[in-house]
Amino acid sequence: MPLLQINNLCAGYDGHAVLRDVNLTVEEHDFLGIIGPNGGGKTTLIKCILGLLAPMQGEILYNGSRQRPVIGYLPQYTSIDRRFPITVGEVILSGLASRKPLAARYTADDRQQAARVAARMGLQGLENRPIGSLSGGQLQRALLGRAVAAQPRLLLLDEPSTYLDRHYETRLYQLLEELNHECAIILVSHDIGTILQQVKAIACVNGILDYHPDTLVSEEWIERNFQCPIDLLGHGPLPHRILGHHHHHPENPQTDNRQ
Repeated sequence: MPLLQINNLCAGYDGHAVLRDVNLTVEEHDFLGIIGPNGGGKTTLIKCILGLLAPMQGEILYNGSRQRPVIGYLPQYTSIDRRFPITVGEVILSGLASRKPLAARYTADDRQQAARVAARMGLQGLENRPIGSLSGGQLQRALLGRAVAAQPRLLLLDEPSTYLDRHYETRLYQLLEELNHECAIILVSHDIGTILQQVKAIACVNGILDYHPDTLVSEEWIERNFQCPIDLLGHGPLPHRILGHHHHHPENPQTDNRQ
């Protein structure tokens, strides 16, 4: 039974479809990279998987059921308010809230679990540090700790390496490689080079979804699926980063900024 099964999904806003006829299967311990141009529907797909947006057509099944399990979610770095008065330990502990009754107190076992996760994220000794005093890499690892605290079977990450320097980015992907032994991962990123080095399979979202079962993709495949010109920097057969602006294919409907 697939961990996640998306069948003939059509989704959008105000009656306007952003995604059309999307089909996707994610198995246990898959590591799927999702790429696509701005406005192509990546965020819309994330919202549907998380249950934040109801499909216009089609269905999303989790282990063959519509009942959504706990999904670990790491949002984009820019969506976090660093001024919010919360500590590293509290951020990680909040990841256990999904498994507790409303307004239930955290137990000693919960706090021990949060401490173990903090240590795994390399944040031991920083549990009482307010998030506003953290570096970008430390904050990202605290948020990743929150996402995995409840031991989800599916981890969903939205542009996780944005604003990270190379050292913290390397550590982040080391953690993801370890976590992939415990759960499936869906990684959304504009950075094709990073995607190809980290994931096991790749999908391009641009109104529709095109799935590729491995990472040995050609520049022609990428350009065809983005449906717009792509400039690539790199050496060897692997591209490193998308440059420049992306424009929708004329056949694609216009989309709004909620994507």
